[in-house]
Amino acid sequence: MQEAIQNISAGTWQLTPTTTVEYLVVAGGGAGGGAQNADSGGGGGAGGFLTASGFAVAAGTPLTVTVGAGGTSVSAANGNPGANSVFSTITSTGGGGGSYRTNTAGSGGSGGGSGANGTAGTGTGGQGNNGGVGVSTNNAGGAGGGASAVGGGGSGASGGAGGAGTASSISGASVTYAGGGGGAGKVARGTGGAGGGGNGGQGSGTDMGVAGTANTGGGGGGGWSAAADVVTGANGGSGIVIIRYADTYAAATSTTGSPTITVAGGYRVYKWTASGSITI
Repeated sequence: MQEAIQNISAGTWQLTPTTTVEYLVVAGGGAGGGAQNADSGGGGGAGGFLTASGFAVAAGTPLTVTVGAGGTSVSAANGNPGANSVFSTITSTGGGGGSYRTNTAGSGGSGGGSGANGTAGTGTGGQGNNGGVGVSTNNAGGAGGGASAVGGGGSGASGGAGGAGTASSISGASVTYAGGGGGAGKVARGTGGAGGGGNGGQGSGTDMGVAGTANTGGGGGGGWSAAADVVTGANGGSGIVIIRYADTYAAATSTTGSPTITVAGGYRVYKWTASGSITI
């Protein structure tokens, strides 16, 4: 876990202690697409999901932590993308927004789903998956992609189901993150993907769907409008950053952003739901 590496500085050799950490970096989910005139919006794509162990950090060096916000919904337009999350040099890409009507959905960590007559967004390799495609028959929206699965396509009068997220036990308990938002449907709403994806809207009036769950990177559900009323989709969920390392090594010398700190199961665990930093 801790070793010495040699650096050359001003012609002298210096010994710099390093520690290896495990990380989980989940970006903000995209917002769902809006709708108008008996139309459905696509679900927002999940935020990018990155996790690995053995990441070396130099002692005494402040490391940036950025927790990406979820995308916001927009009237008569695609949902906005989620914001990137960052730990040191690791960047997860925000989820793509679901599309409004015939628009092309946003691409990102996972791609947004298309509206009834639109084009789905694409995911980023190693972070997420593509969104699902809507269908014009009975106006069923496609769903946002998730960390583990492509978003479901619209079918008949039913919105597609959000792509499933991925479980992580880095916090000490198994939690699923980065589920895609469900597409809207005339008869049946698409359910959000496991990992914080929000359900899509459903016909009989106006229904903006359900927002992605905060600090999961879940995509927001697509909106539905049965008449001329314009409705937005739902907002995406914010992301999260978690790191841990063996508790045989010292606690961080400083942190900002008020991370939750626990020591259990042989690890020191730092979890951020807001941006900050850490110096180990």
